[in-house]
Amino acid sequence: MKPDSKNNKLSLKSEPIFGKHNYKFMFIGLACIALGFILMSGGGSDDPNVFSDAIFSWRRIRLAPALVIIGFGIQVYAILSKPKKD
Repeated sequence: MKPDSKNNKLSLKSEPIFGKHNYKFMFIGLACIALGFILMSGGGSDDPNVFSDAIFSWRRIRLAPALVIIGFGIQVYAILSKPKKD
């Protein structure tokens, strides 16, 4: 059977969407987000009748949320950057 110009199918190249560069930054961003949430945890008291001021530490109020936001920024960069051609 002869291929007609009408019935020609487009050949699609199967290229990965993200490259090695993108995945590296995705994992770095994921690690920053996870570290931020780990730093946010804890600080409670074992006794519910005793209030602990540890929840207001600099680490939980400033550092951990900043790490989470930086991690999300790295994720956005990793998704939007073009994969490098080797």
